[in-house]
Amino acid sequence: MNRIRVAVLAGALLTLGLPAIAGAAPDTTTHTACPATAVSTAPTAHCFALYRTAHSSGVNATPEGYGPADLRDAYKLPSTGGAGQTIAIVDAFDNPSAEADLGQYRQQFGLPACTTANGCFKKVNQRGAASPLPEGNANWGVEISLDLDMVSAACPDCHILLVEANTPLTADLGAAEDTAATSGASAVSNSYGSDEYNGMDVDAKHFQHAGVAILASSGDYGFQPASFPASLANVIAVGGTTLEKADNARGWTETAWSRAGSGCSAWVPKPAWQHDANCGMRTVADVAAVADSDPGLAVYDTYGLGTQAGWVTVGGTSASSPFIAGVIGLAGDGSRLTDASSLYTHADKLFDVVGGSNGYCGDDYLCTGLQGYDAPTGVGSPNGIGAF
Repeated sequence: MNRIRVAVLAGALLTLGLPAIAGAAPDTTTHTACPATAVSTAPTAHCFALYRTAHSSGVNATPEGYGPADLRDAYKLPSTGGAGQTIAIVDAFDNPSAEADLGQYRQQFGLPACTTANGCFKKVNQRGAASPLPEGNANWGVEISLDLDMVSAACPDCHILLVEANTPLTADLGAAEDTAATSGASAVSNSYGSDEYNGMDVDAKHFQHAGVAILASSGDYGFQPASFPASLANVIAVGGTTLEKADNARGWTETAWSRAGSGCSAWVPKPAWQHDANCGMRTVADVAAVADSDPGLAVYDTYGLGTQAGWVTVGGTSASSPFIAGVIGLAGDGSRLTDASSLYTHADKLFDVVGGSNGYCGDDYLCTGLQGYDAPTGVGSPNGIGAF
């Protein structure tokens, strides 16, 4: 069975009443839960969640983790831009509270309202219709809230299209991807991934849309074989970093996150614009942004979270992919990013992320944050919008 791994880091899911999986072995700061549901005998999504418990949560809690002002400062982003741009998010299942929760997030951080009524927000099913929507799912609901909040943090003036697949089957996610990419979006973010598999070229066609930047999370498993769809040559693979405030010229330090996905594809040939030495095939990732759940990102989500509904603290490459999509919208022209090639050309306009590791590879660039290109963080993280 193809098991799609969703790069969700959902704040305190166990303490919020969601089921734990027997055998999960949490460390002292983060926990892993993977409630998998067999939808059919076809390839079925396998939700992966990391979550923090050492934080306050709830509607009246003080948001913990970075907010939009922090991210704008860390990545030297302009406070305005992106008007007329639409960023699409593809997820499985429905979060019935998505629009209301997005409103709370944006109000908390002084961002302009983004609603169905004012034309900024739109939610559709995988066929592009407003109804019927898929069944609700609390785990994917946290993913949806995270995605919407990260696009908002990067590009408050962008419109947001949320496309919800009926199920996490690859066929349904592919249909949702086609809807997202043909609905006027300049960038589409996908915070999920799977082991590469024989026949994945059939699903690859859903991620090929001229004039639209397609992004995918590199995953939260550290250094291992590259994942699909991030491993596709035309998809911008987004890795993850640890971002911390510092007393230096930038005001921040940034290193490779210890769980950021990186690896060498077993199926996809190396693109002509990628020249790293120790992987003869496509290497993941291309670019990166904050993903570490400590201190994490402040996210507002209420669906299915019971008495703990409200502010949660999350992270993962599920955060970095929609954030980078928002930066593309902020820059105003996603049509020139139909693959990652121009990011490599404009690497001098990115922060070079040096330091940190996501596994053991003999200190090689495939798992270590080194000067220039490295697999966990690609060619770097945003330094303004010049590279985008």
